[in-house]
Amino acid sequence: MTATPHMDDTSIDASVAWHYGEPLKEQRAMAMGEVWIDLSHKGIVTVTGADRHSWLHSLLTQEIIADIDSTHALILSPHGHIEHDLHIVNDDETVWLIVEPQMAESLTKYLDSMRFMLRVDVANVSDAYAVVGASGFVTDDHFPTWHSPKVFVQNSGVSDRYVTQRPESWEVTEFIVPRDHVAEVLAGRTLVGTWAWEAARIRAGVPRLNFESDHKTIPHELGLITAAVHLNKGCYRGQETVARVYNLGKPPRRLVQLEIDGSTNDLPAIGAPVELDGVVVGRLTSVVQDYEHGPLGLAVIKRSTPTDAVLTVGGVSASQTPIVE
Repeated sequence: MTATPHMDDTSIDASVAWHYGEPLKEQRAMAMGEVWIDLSHKGIVTVTGADRHSWLHSLLTQEIIADIDSTHALILSPHGHIEHDLHIVNDDETVWLIVEPQMAESLTKYLDSMRFMLRVDVANVSDAYAVVGASGFVTDDHFPTWHSPKVFVQNSGVSDRYVTQRPESWEVTEFIVPRDHVAEVLAGRTLVGTWAWEAARIRAGVPRLNFESDHKTIPHELGLITAAVHLNKGCYRGQETVARVYNLGKPPRRLVQLEIDGSTNDLPAIGAPVELDGVVVGRLTSVVQDYEHGPLGLAVIKRSTPTDAVLTVGGVSASQTPIVE
């Protein structure tokens, strides 16, 4: 897999390789063993200073303490809606925050606005550092390292109130490397593009910020409570909504996986309405041509939609597998 990378000019991932000429073989390789990927388009923000742990602990949905090496957290709006999704690495004197493409600057501005008189410094270091990904839980002492939460691993034994059974595992690693060392780190590796990486994520039913989420998404709808929200920590913005929905009711929407009729060659567009008997019940949030399942997608739909109902998306029938119960 050393061929010239192919790019997808229409995607937020357009600046890195979409595939290297054989996308379905790349998906199979990722499912079977260790592969590597250029994720250098992701953003990286650092937090340093003596108060960094207690300060982040007060702002984020997750417990942030000195002896946690890698974790997953959210920043919520005052009403509990997801604003930022953070892959967090705690490394010596620095807390590293890995974010989606184009999100580093807005995150930096928000964090800067919340510093007040505390001993913390926030910096967008995306120009100096980059993310390199690998399938599986890979270790390398040379680089700050993030591992996906165990709850994203099928049959991990981690209890999750909202996701009782994950279709497949999302077991991945993200390394933070100096940007000018990315090519060196990837040299000689089995490489895949974002097509294979996204297909694995969709097969496992793992949500992605600004794909499965919109301006009114709460963590419960996407199955992110166990992965990214600590229910017994102190106050943070949006906590009231998190606690109320968790204790008193169920979220109004839920994440589902859609196996889409593959009799046509065209995939429905992201954002296409998902319908039941001609009534719109949600929207398609991610979609991919999968090496094993054919057209496969994720959607966020109304909770009242029967779980055994055959839906239509973009005029094509689709069977659903609930991710969030």
